[in-house]
Amino acid sequence: MLMAVLRSLLLALCLLGSVAPAWSIAVDTPLDDPVLEARARAIHKQLRCLVCQNQSIEDSNATLARDLRVLVRERITAGDSDDAALSFIVDRYGDWVLLQPPVKSGTMVLWLGPALFLILAIVSIAVWYRRRPSPVVAATTPLSADEQARLKALLGDGDPV
Repeated sequence: MLMAVLRSLLLALCLLGSVAPAWSIAVDTPLDDPVLEARARAIHKQLRCLVCQNQSIEDSNATLARDLRVLVRERITAGDSDDAALSFIVDRYGDWVLLQPPVKSGTMVLWLGPALFLILAIVSIAVWYRRRPSPVVAATTPLSADEQARLKALLGDGDPV
């Protein structure tokens, strides 16, 4: 009897566990006007998901990305131009929310950072290469008679061991 109840509970948990992820997916409601929806999607592709950080909000399933998509659709529906809707989001979250941030004094680190790291790496490798100890160079002059005799004595007169 107890085993039957436990099996029933386990089966119920398995069924509920397999359905639960489907409940967590939030589906965006597209705008009724296809032209406005196309404008909103174009803006979505320009904005970075603040959670995923390397995805547009168009491609992200994060809750914050969904909220930003809804906000953009609200701005488009309210009559904002694409630039006005985009600058509304940028004013709230800063230039970092853009997948292609503008080149200006505040974003120079973003644009020049990779090049500076590459130059720093090349200079570091060059300094290390110049400072490393040079390999021992074999003598190019032949051994003198005394050196050859001493070598034979050390090696045991050349007799194989």
